[in-house]
Amino acid sequence: METTQFNSRHKAIKMPEGAAGEYAKYSCNFYKGCSNQCTYCFNNRWKWGNVPTLKKCFKDEQHALEVFEKELKANLPELQKHGLFFSFTTDPLLPETSRLTYWAIDKCLWYKVPVKILTKCTRPFLCNNFFECLPPYVGNQIAVGFTLTGRDDKEPHASTNAERIEAMRKLHEAGFKTWASIEPIIDFNSSWQMIRDTCNFCDLYKVGLESGKKYNKSELRIFMDACLCTGNNPKIYFKDSLLAAAGIDRSELPSNYVTRNYNIFN
Repeated sequence: METTQFNSRHKAIKMPEGAAGEYAKYSCNFYKGCSNQCTYCFNNRWKWGNVPTLKKCFKDEQHALEVFEKELKANLPELQKHGLFFSFTTDPLLPETSRLTYWAIDKCLWYKVPVKILTKCTRPFLCNNFFECLPPYVGNQIAVGFTLTGRDDKEPHASTNAERIEAMRKLHEAGFKTWASIEPIIDFNSSWQMIRDTCNFCDLYKVGLESGKKYNKSELRIFMDACLCTGNNPKIYFKDSLLAAAGIDRSELPSNYVTRNYNIFN
């Protein structure tokens, strides 16, 4: 088994635990709280609220960036191999969080660390300012992911799912890696529609359930089978809790159903 001497006391770069570890081996979290105000989000409703706030361990943004670069340099071989995820405790491309995210991405690219982003914000892509911040040759070092639920009513202050799909298409055409978080599955029809609408320009799907919600096993299996019929045979990762609810062992899945260790940059 692979081991690492990664420092658990790091302030900016962490090894996520539990279900978060199914999304990335290493993550960066500068802020807590999110203004998207998604009704299903535990972090937003009960933990950190809807105002993004710089973590208390940082004096200001400049200090956060200095700490980040120090931690980045201290773990370069691991981060160059596995990439760095932005982020679990906020949306990294909100107006309040994007500046520090862009600075950190620039540092990652300088040190040849691939970057994975998960967002519900589309303005940086549809207005081109994301592309203008980056040199044109770095597209294969950045994987941009969008949470796609198909349920705008549950995500009142986020970009619409249609806007996220359009942004994903635009990124893919520009040479960037693209992926989607189909989590939570609020209803099967909406989640399946999101996969069907993006399968021609999405490189990877990560699919998970809504925390605390009960799902019908037969309907869950039908949904999984439907994913097999999606055009272009996209790479799909079903989270452990979903497989447990469906009563399916990961070893039974077809080859385009990947493991958590799948590297989108290879």
